[in-house]
Amino acid sequence: MNFLQIVVEAFRSMMANRLRTLLTMLGIIIGITSVVLLLAVGDSMKRFIAKELEQLGTNMLFISPGGDRAQQQRMRNGAQPTMTIRDAMALDQLPSLAGAAPVLQGGFNLAVGNENATKTIHGVTPSMFKIRGWKIDKGSAFSDADVRASARMVVIGRKIADQFFYKQDPLGQFIRIENMSFQVVGVLYGEGKQVDGGDLSEYVIVPITAAAAGLVKMAFPGNVHYVVAQGKSGGNLQDAIQDINETLRDRHHIKVDQPDDFRIDNLASFAETAQKISAGIALLLGLIGAISLVVGGIGIMNIMLVSVTERTREIGIRMAIGAKPRDVLLQFLTEAVVICLVGGIFGIMLASGAAAGITATGKFDVIITLRAVIVACGFSSLVGVFFGFYPARRASRLLPVDCLRYE
Repeated sequence: MNFLQIVVEAFRSMMANRLRTLLTMLGIIIGITSVVLLLAVGDSMKRFIAKELEQLGTNMLFISPGGDRAQQQRMRNGAQPTMTIRDAMALDQLPSLAGAAPVLQGGFNLAVGNENATKTIHGVTPSMFKIRGWKIDKGSAFSDADVRASARMVVIGRKIADQFFYKQDPLGQFIRIENMSFQVVGVLYGEGKQVDGGDLSEYVIVPITAAAAGLVKMAFPGNVHYVVAQGKSGGNLQDAIQDINETLRDRHHIKVDQPDDFRIDNLASFAETAQKISAGIALLLGLIGAISLVVGGIGIMNIMLVSVTERTREIGIRMAIGAKPRDVLLQFLTEAVVICLVGGIFGIMLASGAAAGITATGKFDVIITLRAVIVACGFSSLVGVFFGFYPARRASRLLPVDCLRYE
């Protein structure tokens, strides 16, 4: 008996017991649907995290005052951990960095007419726009001359513009920040979460000198909340971190035996950790789907054992007219594999429908990849071979004389 005949016989046997075949296939359909859908969700989650981190920039460094143990120790010695504008200027000159810029920020009341809201104000220098990749949709950013003049100019996000200047051109308009008037000179392009947790479309950005002069109160003039630095493209970020460390320790007069009074947060390490976590979750989701597939495989083995018992006389007749034990083994094994493959096809179709439904909500894109389909088909074939082998082997070992006597 050739392979094509075996497959045809397998389909005939399945059609002869349609309800049993459907119930047997149901476990595989659920298992394959789970595997494909969970793998797709895991892959989509990894892509989403990678996209978000790419938007933030993985070569970004955030330097803030206070190390792990430095703050308490240096305060006991009469020193206060600080970060200053001059520190940022010194870091900006490092050859391993593409740039460095200081930040002052705080929550303040914004008002235009009767409309008001409390938002976080970011006081920055013009170089921050390049470092953070902020683009201007309308108008322009303020200049270094505006920073030197402490000009009361503001660049706002799209949602801020819509909230305060609905159906109006915001450029040239004025926003009161804590009763100080700032003229809108630009509107930011885009939206999305930033590393500080804020949404780019809700950003309110003013010259750092204007923020220091009338808004943000610091303990000492020239102090800032943190400094943002960007490693050079293609450069070694660890070399940049080492340069920052040496520069700040020298500027802050920190002795060799003293800990740092600053902290350097490497966004690349966050990205690596996030990717590991997402890969682990994706693997866990795949294993959960595989468990349901194994349960379906056990159901196949049970049904196949029942089928062997019911078809004992058929097996005996086949062997009596010349079928070899290998033919019987292949017959039952093929039936198990065919059930799994057909169930796998239906499972992939169901998973694709579920993925399309999730994507249609607009909250999360779930895409069925070729890898997920190949894995699902491979899994279904392996389940058919693994759980169908024992019933098939048992059928092939039956003796024709015993089979023909079976009632």
